[in-house]
Amino acid sequence: MIPWDVVVIGGGIAGASAAACLAEHLRVVVLERETQPGYHATGRSAALFSETYGGAAVRALSRASRGYFRAPPAGFADAPLATDRGALFIARADQTAALDAFAGALDVAPRVRSVSAAEVKALVPILRPDYVAAAVYEREAADLDVHGLHHGYLRLLRARGGELRTKADVIAIERSGDRLRVRTEAAAFEAPVVVNAAGAWADDVAVCAGARPLGLSPRRRTALTVDAPAGYALTNAPMTIDIDEQFYFKPDAGRLLLSPADETPSAPCDAKPDDLDVATAVDRVEKATILEVTRIASKWAGLRTFAPDRAPVIGFDARVPGLFWLAGQGGYGIQTAPAIARLVTALVRGHDLPGELDDAGLRLADVSPARFC
Repeated sequence: MIPWDVVVIGGGIAGASAAACLAEHLRVVVLERETQPGYHATGRSAALFSETYGGAAVRALSRASRGYFRAPPAGFADAPLATDRGALFIARADQTAALDAFAGALDVAPRVRSVSAAEVKALVPILRPDYVAAAVYEREAADLDVHGLHHGYLRLLRARGGELRTKADVIAIERSGDRLRVRTEAAAFEAPVVVNAAGAWADDVAVCAGARPLGLSPRRRTALTVDAPAGYALTNAPMTIDIDEQFYFKPDAGRLLLSPADETPSAPCDAKPDDLDVATAVDRVEKATILEVTRIASKWAGLRTFAPDRAPVIGFDARVPGLFWLAGQGGYGIQTAPAIARLVTALVRGHDLPGELDDAGLRLADVSPARFC
């Protein structure tokens, strides 16, 4: 049996990025239950980077990740990881108080600016002028190359001597002296540290290791693409987001990507789009724009997994020595991956909070699993 230092369960963006970072210093193996990594949440992301999106901990982790997206290590990716997109947060007349509260947050205010009705029209010409009462614009929001990021981390993992094992569904986790033994149908893997990056299945993995579940909640998110209306220049239009997150849309490969921003509770599974959610997305976007949808080009769904307080869970379990939580990213796992990977590596190695994360305003107590004890 190979003497691994760390076993990472889950080969999505969280597990892949953490494993690649850890492999610079330790012997790491990643166990992925599917035939390919990133099949579930990672491969179904809307792929937006925003420093204003999500709760306080997510925003801090996003700020600390920005530099990696804009200037990744040499050879990490074949194309830029981030492409300028911008994000426009819009409000109806009955939503302006929510927009003001959002734009007034201390760490949001420096990153957004109010825009006039004329500028809204210029940025997103398909919006109905009588729908939008107010809006703020985040210029630095960007599209992310999820495939490039994920596979860049997997290449880095291999280059550093780490391994990825697919079709490796975990069936048992047992104590073996001062190590944890992770069993799959094909083999067993021992290490003093097991990183639980199993996404929607993270509570199940924790129970398998003898830990208490944290009450993680997988929630379905639906997306679809439709034809863009003829005669409008939308290629460079920003992501447009309802301030109460009832819908969003953005250009996507010559079409428009729409979502009703649904959060339907779900058991861990291979999520499928629900026809009602698809219809809801179309209805909400049609009310806000001149779009008339006559055909759905594609549709899909993925699971976004939240902790009870909607902040990520990153750190060692209080009751099971060696079990490390990396879960509950809630749909923000792509845009926070570089910072989270550095944080996981520091904590696993017993180091302090990395300086760039401290500078970004992250508090360890806000992401530690100990907050649920």
